[in-house]
Amino acid sequence: MANTWQMAAFRSALDSIGTFQLNEQHKPEQIMSKSSVTVIDIAREAGVSKSTVSLVLRDSPLVHAETRVKVQEAIEKLGYVYNRSAANLRQANSRIIGLVVNDLTNSFFAELAVGVDRVMQSAGYVQFLANTAESIDRQREVIASMREHGIAGLIVSPARGTEANDLKPLAKSGLPVVQMVRDVPGSGVSSIVSDNRGGVAKAVEHLVSLRHRAIAFMGGYADTAVFAERVAGYRAGLEQAGIAFDDALVFASAPSRAGGVEVVEQMLRHGMKPTAAVCFNDAVAFGVCDGLRAANLEPGRDFGVVGFDDVIEAKTAVPALTTVAVDPQGLGERAAQLLLKQINSERVEAEAQRLSVRLAVRASCGAPFRKQEEKLEWQSGAL
Repeated sequence: MANTWQMAAFRSALDSIGTFQLNEQHKPEQIMSKSSVTVIDIAREAGVSKSTVSLVLRDSPLVHAETRVKVQEAIEKLGYVYNRSAANLRQANSRIIGLVVNDLTNSFFAELAVGVDRVMQSAGYVQFLANTAESIDRQREVIASMREHGIAGLIVSPARGTEANDLKPLAKSGLPVVQMVRDVPGSGVSSIVSDNRGGVAKAVEHLVSLRHRAIAFMGGYADTAVFAERVAGYRAGLEQAGIAFDDALVFASAPSRAGGVEVVEQMLRHGMKPTAAVCFNDAVAFGVCDGLRAANLEPGRDFGVVGFDDVIEAKTAVPALTTVAVDPQGLGERAAQLLLKQINSERVEAEAQRLSVRLAVRASCGAPFRKQEEKLEWQSGAL
């Protein structure tokens, strides 16, 4: 019986998010009127989206004053009254949660979503999944749509550039919310992140133990908090080994495989001579390996490569990737457990969790180099 109910709810959830049409089962607002006019009619009258109407009905501070006035005038013109108690009751009885990630093309987030789903499914919930592709506007849009469908809670990996004011209204609304991977300070929202600084410091320590001295940091957007934390760990690891930090050995790029290829090309073009690199994530590390091979260099033999995340492909890559192991599915499970705790609590209180990491040592770092001169020969040949 439970499985039949869950499948029916899942089909309904997919139908709703696929068409973005409100139905009687999931619609969080109930507009009472003598006519059959709907939220869509209010939106059409005001010249805005359904999501904007929904935000105005909830008194959300995310709506500009001019837009709010237009929506309120449309509501008054059509003579509608918002039934807030029905909306609150619908959300309280919801068995749907929202999951919003910033880059679904990265397999890390696919694994993370599996972890979230495993916990939520066992608790009788289904999830709406949305990808923002690092767009704050898209993030606002999908969160508003999910709330429109009456989600019981939200897990979000904030898009690049998300500020505290983007998340504060969610915290103030009483909606259970957990941010993961990235933590936006001052948002008042619970967070669960990895030990970024400590993980990269461990990676540098390992490379130093293999007699590397010229170690680069590669990949990641320089304007994100995660990048700052990981570079801080990189710097700390170098200082611990008595190696001077050099800004020229920090290469920012998109946190993707293509970004990894790009930083290797940049390194070679500018004549930089590192012998190993700690990469922002595994996707960048795979790209670094691609870029090295394109220059007739073999990762693990000619250049040491360390990733961050330990996605499934890390074990089967050639060479197998040494990486800071986060356990993406485990992170997703912990985020889901924290959200369930908030959903089942009478009062939502923000809490922060930082998960420990470990270094998974594999073949991409190779054996210890014998002499610094030998380590640098390949760069002069590649240039």
